[in-house]
Amino acid sequence: MRREHALALAAQHFDSGDFARDLARRVALRTESQDPASGPALQAYLAEEIGPSLAALGFRFTIHPNPEPPYGPLLVATRHEGGALPTVLMYGHGDVIRGQDASWTRGQGPWSLAAEGERLYGRGTADNKGQHSINIAALAQVLAAREGRLGFNVKWLVETGEETGSPGLAAFCAAHAAELAADVLVASDGPRLRADRPTVFLGSRGVANFDLTLALRDGAHHSGNWGGLLRNPGTVLAAAIASLVDGRGRILVEALRPPPIPANVRAALAGLEVGGDPGDPAIDADWGEPGLTPAERVFGWNTLEVLTLRTGNPDHPVNAIPAAAQARLHLRFVVGTDVSRLRAAVRDHLAGQGFGDIEVSEPEIMNATRLDPDNAWVRFALASIERSTGCAPVLLPNLGGSLPNDVFAERLGLPTVWVPHSYPGCQQHAPDEHLLAPVARQALQLMSGLFWDLGEAGAPGVASWSAGKLQGARV
Repeated sequence: MRREHALALAAQHFDSGDFARDLARRVALRTESQDPASGPALQAYLAEEIGPSLAALGFRFTIHPNPEPPYGPLLVATRHEGGALPTVLMYGHGDVIRGQDASWTRGQGPWSLAAEGERLYGRGTADNKGQHSINIAALAQVLAAREGRLGFNVKWLVETGEETGSPGLAAFCAAHAAELAADVLVASDGPRLRADRPTVFLGSRGVANFDLTLALRDGAHHSGNWGGLLRNPGTVLAAAIASLVDGRGRILVEALRPPPIPANVRAALAGLEVGGDPGDPAIDADWGEPGLTPAERVFGWNTLEVLTLRTGNPDHPVNAIPAAAQARLHLRFVVGTDVSRLRAAVRDHLAGQGFGDIEVSEPEIMNATRLDPDNAWVRFALASIERSTGCAPVLLPNLGGSLPNDVFAERLGLPTVWVPHSYPGCQQHAPDEHLLAPVARQALQLMSGLFWDLGEAGAPGVASWSAGKLQGARV
């Protein structure tokens, strides 16, 4: 039994087409959680696809209804080898964003896996069917190489509502905390820093969505007759937004800004280049918080973004002063930002600027998380991936986007190690979503290596797994 054998089996699994055949079956299921009619497909994905695939590897699985009906079900699968061994919780989501069938220009549409060059097209290939398929397949290769043993215990949690905000996930994990108890979370979602850079991230920025609304009167009024006499809600709302974030993207409200970047986070981000892959947009050098590197701005700082701004009828404008204006903003925020008073802070600031009649909605919040980069599980994962790939992986203290990692870090109290298998240009949530074949093949090997190392008694992360558990504090 040799580690190299597990990695060779992983490469063979990809090269033979077996991985693509598994992924094709999964892509073909229209698991669009944003479609109320998707319930049967979500159930089928767990009951007919993921559950049996895990059962073939020695897992026992149960499908649970969502504690928040009518949202999709959740699967819990367990493979137990010994009480003295560490237990790894793994996570994935079987639902996808809407297919947007008519807008695809490559492949054969969202529900058929199609290979073109180095790209595997299909909805869910990157987010998240392809990624958890890689991890399931990697477990299979280690089982084959180690003749039916992993050397550690594994639990899987697969939800079907991540694309609708993971409704019911927190409540489910709270109710099933004992069943989901583990020593570490190892999961895959989101992109690498770049396609050619294996990446580990330890949490995610949080996100808080909120609306600003200004309704001044009933109906619009002719701008020739009333211009200069009536307040324009669009003008007022634009000025109010400009008092929150300036024309260069700098947040102007102290309560919406994060604390200083911790030294070990700044050290992890030092020298990292963001972007540069084909299809990536050019970075605006003069945008965002002054004095920070691009990596610090997207992984270590907060951003306040205007998502929509609407007044009047944008599609058919008329020469009239509109009656109302509305904007949706969101704050991407890192650990240490107090968002418990976000609404009050925004209201107080706007009132102080003379915009007290603007209504601020209660924000929808997903909390920020970040495992300490010095955690023993982090060191173990980095060393294993470097051993498999021959190059040091990128360490991101947290993803720039948002994931339900707060459920695992806070509700279950787990150290969280994420190893993404996609890349920034994968077009997740858009037409022509794809998985890069070279990334997927490498990911199969590095995950097989990681699982092999987890089963080695002398591996640093396993020998000191209790220390890893104790060092699971977030920074």
